[in-house]
Amino acid sequence: ISIVSRGQALGYTISLPKEDRFLQTRAALMDNLAMTLGGRAAEELVFHELTTGASNDLEKVTSTAKQMIMRYGMSEKLGPRTLGHSADQPFLGRDMGAEPDYSEEIAREIDDEIHRIVEEANERALTVLRERMDDLHLLSGLLIEHETIERDEFERLLAGESPDSVFAPPPEEDEAVDESPEPAEQTEPGRPPQPFPIPGALSQPPPPEGQAT
Repeated sequence: ISIVSRGQALGYTISLPKEDRFLQTRAALMDNLAMTLGGRAAEELVFHELTTGASNDLEKVTSTAKQMIMRYGMSEKLGPRTLGHSADQPFLGRDMGAEPDYSEEIAREIDDEIHRIVEEANERALTVLRERMDDLHLLSGLLIEHETIERDEFERLLAGESPDSVFAPPPEEDEAVDESPEPAEQTEPGRPPQPFPIPGALSQPPPPEGQAT
């Protein structure tokens, strides 16, 4: 989650899946709709005013709800069927000039179902934020201070961990000290270790036999 602007976006939230997904359940799509409407719901609860910042979110929500109704057959009212022409027409003009394959009555029901799904997701977003208003204000203040919150930090904060602990700087690593023992002097079997030669002693000639040293 970041409030650092990128292009026309004043901030953004990146949600990366843990694994590749090829199928989406209806529950997962509804979760995504509620999440997408979270920013707009926060504006309504905190400022009691709406801005144009959620325009792109509304486009995504409306498009997803429309596909749920017309393509995936996830409407209990309209049943499991596909409505309208396929979106993968080879020519754009053919798709725009084609007449819908359903009546005006069905078109009104489609609009009603899209409206119902979007409103359901919006109410869920409002309910979650009302229950977590303290977390909402806490995260807002931390974003102003740190500008970016990573996923693990976000989860730790929601779990109740203090911000000082979450954003504490990592401990400095002490320089590693080599405390390994010195290798033992290797000697021939049965021979005691010899003392280290004293510098200069090797350059003196040995005394003559019978002469005291």
